[in-house]
Amino acid sequence: MIELLRARRSIRRYTDRPIEPEKIEMLKEAVLRSPSSRNLDPWEFIFVDDRELLKRLALCKPHGARFLGHAALGIVIGADGEKSDVWIEDCSIASIVVQMVAQSIELGSCWILIRKRMYDDQQTSEEYIRNLLNVPDHMKVESIIAIGYPAETREPLPREDLKDEKIRSNGY
Repeated sequence: MIELLRARRSIRRYTDRPIEPEKIEMLKEAVLRSPSSRNLDPWEFIFVDDRELLKRLALCKPHGARFLGHAALGIVIGADGEKSDVWIEDCSIASIVVQMVAQSIELGSCWILIRKRMYDDQQTSEEYIRNLLNVPDHMKVESIIAIGYPAETREPLPREDLKDEKIRSNGY
């Protein structure tokens, strides 16, 4: 697992190669195996592989999502906020779990934060996605994970570049 963490980088450029069905099934299994607080599983997932729909999803906010339009897959991660008071954390865990599994099967990925982001001056990114994908009103959208075969190579961060000052022992 540490080797996956060492190698994982956000990938924003993808090839046109489609993701094989068996790999998509692995990603589906990964999100469904994601841990959740009290095992409430408030999350739900929308797997989007329609290229035109991905291009429209990529417009969900002014910055930081355009690369989704070139990905082979977007996974919209949301939850029923009434099922759990920690749905945000549960969705965040699912987001990183699927990214790590993608890394393990030679796919690149990048997290796109949706919650508390704006589509424009009048509409939130979440509302835009809700309308585009017919997401029910009770569902909250946390993130979209863009996934595809990498068209870029990013070197792992060297160990000496990690911020050791962020770690304390036995207290602050």
